[in-house]
Amino acid sequence: MKIFLKTTVRTIAEFMSSPVKRCLLFIAIISLIALGEFLFLGLARRTFVFYTTNSGIIVVEDRMLKHSKSREGDIIRYTEETLLGSVSPDLLPLFPRETELKSLLYRNGVVYVNFSKEAAFPPEEGGNVLNNFRTFYAGILRNFSYVKDVRLFIEGNVVYLEESKHGDIEAPLSFSEI
Repeated sequence: MKIFLKTTVRTIAEFMSSPVKRCLLFIAIISLIALGEFLFLGLARRTFVFYTTNSGIIVVEDRMLKHSKSREGDIIRYTEETLLGSVSPDLLPLFPRETELKSLLYRNGVVYVNFSKEAAFPPEEGGNVLNNFRTFYAGILRNFSYVKDVRLFIEGNVVYLEESKHGDIEAPLSFSEI
């Protein structure tokens, strides 16, 4: 038994004496830990997009979200995280703090999102409501490859993201209806 332990310790010492082999061993250990954590926690990386406080430049932020059993659940978690806003204090939120997700439905590749009436107004920190909705729309399409289209509503009223034939932006919503 002593001979076995001595040869095992000697073999490990020789292996660890090489810097390249030591680095490879550490990389393998870290990879196994990361794989175990991923499988155990079920986290998925999602990309969040926010505006900066400066000139409306888009900034990307990665977050790890727990993977849900359903596609709809994943999109709901993404939307709720987006409503919470950025982790960085110098980035503008896409929606006012009071905005709530009233409902979200995923059917046949289309996501239907209904927000509370607070989403119709720009956040106190600043920003353009229509551009914020466009950013949210693009974020869902970017993070969920199975989503073909996103339909946005505020209190049941459609949010239009397209430009009209005259080059101006169609009214995103009717404030009198809210």
